[in-house]
Order: sequence, then C-alpha cells, then structure tokens
Amino acid sequence: MDFAELVMVSRKVSEASGRLEKVQLLSDLLRRLEPHEIPAAVGILSGQPRQGRIGVGWAALHAASEADAGPPTLFDAVSDGADPGLGVMDVDAALERLASISGKGSSVRKAVELGALFRRAGPEGRDFVIRLLTGELRQGALAGTMEEAIARGSGLETAQIRRAIMLTGDAGTVASAAMSGGSAALAGFHLAMFRPLAPMLAQPSESLKEAFERLGEAALEYKLDGARVQVHRAGSEVRVFSRLLNDVTGAVPEVVEAVRALAVESVVLDAETLALEDDGTPHPFQITMKRFGRRLDVERMRAELPLTTFAFDLLHLNGEDWFTRPARERFAELRAIAPSLAVPQITTSEVSDGEPFLEEALSRGHEGLMAKSLTSTYEAGSRGYSWLKIKPAHTLDLVVLAAEWGHGRRQGWLSNLHLGARDADGGFMMLGKTFKGMTDEMLVWQTQRLQSIATRTEGHVVYVRPELVVEIAFGDVQESPRYAGGMALRFARVKRYREDKPVSDVDTVETVRAIMEGRRRRGSAH
Repeated sequence: MDFAELVMVSRKVSEASGRLEKVQLLSDLLRRLEPHEIPAAVGILSGQPRQGRIGVGWAALHAASEADAGPPTLFDAVSDGADPGLGVMDVDAALERLASISGKGSSVRKAVELGALFRRAGPEGRDFVIRLLTGELRQGALAGTMEEAIARGSGLETAQIRRAIMLTGDAGTVASAAMSGGSAALAGFHLAMFRPLAPMLAQPSESLKEAFERLGEAALEYKLDGARVQVHRAGSEVRVFSRLLNDVTGAVPEVVEAVRALAVESVVLDAETLALEDDGTPHPFQITMKRFGRRLDVERMRAELPLTTFAFDLLHLNGEDWFTRPARERFAELRAIAPSLAVPQITTSEVSDGEPFLEEALSRGHEGLMAKSLTSTYEAGSRGYSWLKIKPAHTLDLVVLAAEWGHGRRQGWLSNLHLGARDADGGFMMLGKTFKGMTDEMLVWQTQRLQSIATRTEGHVVYVRPELVVEIAFGDVQESPRYAGGMALRFARVKRYREDKPVSDVDTVETVRAIMEGRRRRGSAH
C-alpha cells in the first residue's frame, strides 16, 4: 500500500466525529493491506511504530525540514510532492534505520535519513511523520478504537482481540493473526513466562460510599505508594519487571528471594515493593525509587534500604493462566500460596466496615485504599471501574505539555507547567498550569529534562514532547472557558514526577469531567 493512502485515511479518521465512522475507516484500510504490511501499518496508525522510541530530537527534525524546504526538483514540479512509489513498508524500513543510528554525529545522520524520507513523503506525509515521531499524532486511532477496527475487519469479537493484545502487547501482531487466521490463530496466544503484561489500572473514587455504590461487595486493600512490579517465576528462575515492563531483576534481590521461596512450580504475581521505616511506615516514594537507579551498589543499597513486597493479584499458577478468572478466586488462591506476601485486605459492602480499615491504612502511612470488584477479570493495560482508588488527598497523573521560563527567584528555570489529560482522539487536553510544590532541586532537574524533550519555543513558553508524567494534587475541578475542555484544576501543585509511568497511563479528560460533575451533583444535593 502507498504510504499516501495510509496518511489520507489517518486524516479522514481525525476528521470523523463518531467512533463508528472511525472504526469503519480503519477496518476498511486493514482489509486493503497486504498481510505483511499489517503489523507496520497498525503500529504507525496507532502512533506506536513497532521500532519503539526512535530517539529523534527536535534538532534532527528541524534540520531535515530545512533540507526538505530546498529548491524544487523536477519531481516536485510535476506532482504534489508525494512519491507514489513510497510504500508503508518503505516508511517502516526508514524508521528501522533511524532507530539504529546512534553515537557521535547521529543527529546529522538522522537528519539526512529524515530529509530523504520527507522528500518522498510530500508535505502531508512529512507532517504525519513529524507528528508520529513527536508523539503528537491525533487521529483518533486509540487502543480501543483500533481493537474494534481489527475485530470488524477480521469478523471476530472485540473481546477476542482485546485478550490477544493484552497477552502480546502488540496490536499489529494480533491484527495480522486475526486477519489471516481468525479465531484459531488468536487461540494460540497465551501468557508467556518472562514476557510481562501491561498492568491493570484504577480510576479514582471520591469515597468508600461511592465505591460500594458502583461495585457492591468489594475487596478493600491498602493503597501502597511503592514501585509496581510484576514477578514471573518458572522453576527456580525468577524475573522482575517494572511498571514500564523493564527487567529490574538485578536491582531487587529481596523480591526474587521471596517469590523463589513459594511452594509453586510457576507463578506470575502483580505486586508492589517499597522501602519501610523501622516502625513499618513507608519511606516516601522517591526514597524507594533509589533502589532502581541506573548505577547501583545493590548489596549496599539493600543493607541501607531493604525492600518489602506486597502481592495483590495472581495472573498465572503452575502452568495455568488465572487472569481470566474472577477476582474473588484469584485473591483467595493468592492468600493460599503466598500468605506472607499478600497485601492486607478485607471483603465487605459496608461503609461501616471500610472506614476503620481506611483509618488503619492511613495510620500506617499508606495513601488510602483500593476497592476491587470481586467478579472482574484482570484487564491488562485497562483503566476501568473494576478497580477504584480512594485517597483523602485528590491527585491525578497528567502529562507535561509545555513549561514557562520563570522570573524573580525562578529566573533561569522552567517552572510554570502546562498540564494535560488524555482526550478521546489520542492527544492531550490542557487543564491548567502550576508552579507550586516545586523544590529547588526539582526545578533544576525539570529544566534540564524538559529542554531535552523540547519541540519548539514561542516567547517564554517551551513546548515539549508529551512523555513526562507528573502527579498533581488539586483542590477541585471547575468550569473554565480558558481551556478547550471547559475545565481547569484549582489549587494544583506538583506532588512528584512519575518517570516509572508511561504516558499511556495518564488520567483521561473523561475522568476529570466525572470528578467535576460528581462534585457538582453533591453540591446541588446540599
């Protein structure tokens, strides 16, 4: 398929107002692709090329754009600038070459490679590639929409597609299998040991009462403020993966030893590990994360800052996948095989039972509680309402869209952050700004970090690639005509940066709007 056709469909998807129309456009495209093109095309359309992070900075993009803006060629004079011979796989190959370039002079070599691609792609294709590489591809091909498109294109159920993507973490591979082999091909996907699943995520809840109204009887657990880990064991081999699915086994020998001691043949656990004070209360999150630094003296750090691990879900046991079983069964079996690791938990539907448990969690220094549906399956990578987090202090995980150069005491530092939540089109919607809660150390760090991901500067505002996640505490959400979403956070302040979280985990505009409307309803009721 010509790359220009894929770009045209992407534009039509971005212009479509309804989800069904987006799904139809994408499914029609999938049917027109050659089988070998499907994995690359799905990755590109989803804004997640299969090469992963390619590492192209603004300098290389600017240099390539300048080179492409040179004198017109004979080819430009007789066409719209797009090479009809440029195929989807040609672009995939160019991305592969870009990803492989590193070392001294890499920016120049990447600019040359990009310039050649830009000339062949034409103006619209060039714009598409730039947005793809800077994480600003807003065409509405979010994970859920793409799942439905694959299902429609292959004639399968969306649930089948979603399960396969959960297991592989690769929509392109699943699309290729579904389009060519149907249900039989998808049946071959299983949880693979030492290949981590994306973690299941939670939505915020205002109170225990609201959580029980939504879930009915639920499991309540301590809401821990540590490092999320997924632990795989097969025989005596144990490997530990971070929230970002990186292998961190070498940094956490305590986790390895604890899981190796279980009387099982194989197991996959979802867990949290954290450093505790002598009295059993947790150290701040930033202290725990010192155990995951790039250059570690592991034994010294272990002696100074030992980790304690709490398991809260069971995904696999002794050769059988458990993630599709109801949570009630998973939680009971977890406590049977790993009682010393299981997170403190009670099961109830009564606020009168939950409130003392919440007070207990808070008195022990934890953030609050998790409330979990007892009938739900484990939905990897999903942020649904089966898991709810209940914290007295309201926080959101947002992405930094830009920052402003400070003045006065903050002269020379990027301080005022522009904050965004994920919108329905795969982009980000601004919810306000804040410069509160920042220490001098944080200002120095974020100035360097933000400049490394900058895309452009307009006056005193530096715009950045949307890839840095920050946890924001706030007092309320109010209506505001200043921002496109009609909402703004009140009394927002930075609690901490979450470099352990991918940008796909940031909270959605829908979540923020639900918080605003929920508070409005409660206010009118009084």
